[in-house]
Amino acid sequence: MVSNGSKPVIGLTTYAQRAQTGVWDTDFALLPSNYVDAVSRAGGVPVLLPPVNYGTDGSAEVIAALDGLVISGGADIDPAAYDQQPHPATTDTQPGRDQWEIRLLEHALAGDLPVLGVCRGAQVLNVALGGSLHQHLPDVVGHEAHRPAPAVFGPIRVRLTDGGLAARILGGDCKVPCYHHQALDRIAPALRASGWAEDGTVEAVELPTHRFVLGVQWHPEQDSGDPRLFEALVAAALRTASRSEASDTVKEAR
Repeated sequence: MVSNGSKPVIGLTTYAQRAQTGVWDTDFALLPSNYVDAVSRAGGVPVLLPPVNYGTDGSAEVIAALDGLVISGGADIDPAAYDQQPHPATTDTQPGRDQWEIRLLEHALAGDLPVLGVCRGAQVLNVALGGSLHQHLPDVVGHEAHRPAPAVFGPIRVRLTDGGLAARILGGDCKVPCYHHQALDRIAPALRASGWAEDGTVEAVELPTHRFVLGVQWHPEQDSGDPRLFEALVAAALRTASRSEASDTVKEAR
């Protein structure tokens, strides 16, 4: 599906969150506008995807309508999703959102849809494919540099694997904005780690069997001066849309 004849449609998963606006204090499906801006600047049409917790959830239909998917950051993943008990620092979990995003991801992977996982999104990718998480990274690395203070992004230098998808997009090692207290532990068998912080924390993973599936532990939407990850996602999504249109044309000709 291509919007306006040329722009690919990119789905952005959202938070299920209690919030206030004006006179209202209620539950919202929301997302920081940085994500929307990043996709728009990169040439895509952003569409917000609220968590759906019902038996017939429509996740397959959602993915069928998209050309690409961004799994956004947010709350800690429920440790039950990777067979662990909660750490005291694991808080504000949203199992419904976890399962919704895992279902979206399963359909996206089945259709070889381009996927970018951001922070929590990289963790969802790893957990969905059988990996696990460090529930509180400071216990492992002994410092708070990945989340130095509330609402403060830590600048982290990341070493990228030569030839990997992340390195092909970003051109080598880079400094990125991070905000996470959890991180990838056991990497899912199908994934390949392709980026590490100086303390050894895995900061990027990719799925070599697919055209474009990349999870980054940092927050590229926070750096408006470096749109390359979102531009690469949109470019891959445009190729997906063009391929789909060509397939539909062949079917109509028959």
